Amino acid sequence: MKKFYNLGKGKMLSVPGKRNFGISGIIFLFLAFVTAPASMLAIPSFARQTGLSCSACHTVFPELTSFGRQFKLNGYTMTNIKTIVQKETSSKSKKSRDILKLLHIPQLSLGFNTGFTHLAKSIPGTQNNNVEFPQSLSLYYGGAVTPHLGSFIQVSMEDDEGSFGIDMLDIRYANNAQIGKTALLYGFTLNNGPMMEDVWNTASPWSYPYSASGVAPVPSAGTIIEGGLMGSVGAGTYGLFGNTLYLGFSLYRSAPFGTIFPPDNSSVMTIRGLSPYWRIAVQHQWTKSYLEVGTFGLSTRLYPTGVTGATDNYADFGFDLQYEYSFAKGQFTFHSSYVSEKQKFNASYDAGNSQFATGKVNSFKTDASIFFRKGCKFTLGYFNYHGSADNIIYAPDAVTGSRTGLPNSSGVMAQIDYLPWQNTKISLIYTAYNKFNGAVNNYDGFDRNADDNNSLYLQLWFLF
Repeated sequence: MKKFYNLGKGKMLSVPGKRNFGISGIIFLFLAFVTAPASMLAIPSFARQTGLSCSACHTVFPELTSFGRQFKLNGYTMTNIKTIVQKETSSKSKKSRDILKLLHIPQLSLGFNTGFTHLAKSIPGTQNNNVEFPQSLSLYYGGAVTPHLGSFIQVSMEDDEGSFGIDMLDIRYANNAQIGKTALLYGFTLNNGPMMEDVWNTASPWSYPYSASGVAPVPSAGTIIEGGLMGSVGAGTYGLFGNTLYLGFSLYRSAPFGTIFPPDNSSVMTIRGLSPYWRIAVQHQWTKSYLEVGTFGLSTRLYPTGVTGATDNYADFGFDLQYEYSFAKGQFTFHSSYVSEKQKFNASYDAGNSQFATGKVNSFKTDASIFFRKGCKFTLGYFNYHGSADNIIYAPDAVTGSRTGLPNSSGVMAQIDYLPWQNTKISLIYTAYNKFNGAVNNYDGFDRNADDNNSLYLQLWFLF
């Protein structure tokens, strides 16, 4: 049975090695980076289109500011540069409208990140102190396409596959209207995963830590909505009423990339019918403070294998909160989210792939950060996954398994980000587990402890 987990963009891969690499050497390398002189540059496509520095939309990318959220809700179409415009005039009303609006410059950008990972204890038979070069290489198309229509499209090469594929996709139409005395910003979105359309940084795939090691072990369990319902496409609508109340609704359908299409008997985790996703949020902006409180959910029926017969059903219900406080030299930000997932293993239980017919997984994440406008950010986060036991789904296995049959994992993350230039980010992230896959000691049944998976991750990420 496929398991879902999302802690940034972490992937599971066995990586071990020697423990004698000096931690002080890693810290020294990081400090050498952060003592470089700082300057202010705009990041790619969106910055070129708006004529604004990336700090208008981000504190430390990809975390959005209030302006960044509005830019996304408006369909990525705000522009401040010369455009090629063609108008059409109606013979009856003599009113004209834009039928073509193209930017003079191509909206293409390139992103690159590389990382170094040190594990507290090597995974037997593999190498520790791993360098991913590159960890990912991405091509972006972002910005206005036509009047009221814009896009964010990311095509990436992942280091574990060495091939390119669609990573993130969000195409939007947005416009404004008036309902009585209430202003309405409304839109339509076509995207490739629940929460992809979201403008708040409290839920995956946009939640902290935003990026992570591609080789460090990660817990086996997580919720479907945070896993992204990969290999799907969704269409939906949204509205922001009076810049206060946000309502969104989308429907998702399987659309696997790079596999057999249409799905057949060899396909895995295929959606039956349509999977509805909904989002409600209330926000308010004061002079120096901002607060958002919201709820979101997803209901999906998945064929574990094939496209006929019984399905495994998942119902996710989540809450989130985001608070920001601006001060003269920077900003304090707090995020928190909780997701509860109910599971019915109709297909897996009948096939002997689960011990029980029902289960649950709950996810709690929170983080607090202080950002200084000179380019430094300090973040402390906590995560906790817990749920019902199942000795078949969560079976003992070296590194990735669970001796207890429980999916419970928790830990803390401490992170330092430095932007020597606004399109270049250097991050140092330390992850410490106090529980991993159901236990503190010998969690996998092969004498590996939770804190053996503690990791130090040094990352360089830039876009141009």
